[in-house]
Amino acid sequence: MLEEGGSLEYLQLLAERRDDDLCEIGTVNLNDQAARMQMAAQSCHDYGQLYQNYASTFAQTPIGGVVETEEALALDELDTEELLMQTMTDRERLTELGKLVGVVRYALEGRDVKLLQETKQRMQRIAGRLPEKYRGSELLAAANEPGERGAKLAQLYLERGFKLLDEEYAEIPGIERAIRELREAQH
Repeated sequence: MLEEGGSLEYLQLLAERRDDDLCEIGTVNLNDQAARMQMAAQSCHDYGQLYQNYASTFAQTPIGGVVETEEALALDELDTEELLMQTMTDRERLTELGKLVGVVRYALEGRDVKLLQETKQRMQRIAGRLPEKYRGSELLAAANEPGERGAKLAQLYLERGFKLLDEEYAEIPGIERAIRELREAQH
């Protein structure tokens, strides 16, 4: 996890009190959230690999009556994308969903079933981490709906989410009305 601190001494003290490891991952641009998250995910993956290599050198010795093996310590299950999603803010999740809406629309138009499935799964993982007020499931349904109507609905759900984030509540009724009109036009 990336930690911001006033000094190296503070971070060392924090790591010591938490019984954590402290890792130097290089220079981080504090203004580029996506780069920070990507660097954190990559560093977690690298650290996991280093630890796995280290753990593989452990002799099979009983610890508290249990024999620990390389299999028990394997970190192959480390999911860097899941770690990245856990550290994302709601704004970053909505931004990523916005990018993925474009990928879904491209896959729908090009009839790329594999890309569509992969993107849907990724969107579901991200939307599942958003609070219900952002209507992630409706956004996903709209994004996966073929045609211009689906694209417009997805855009409206994204706009609604960002208005909620920015606490621009006065803008939301107009967006809700546009969503309702598009939904009613379906019937």
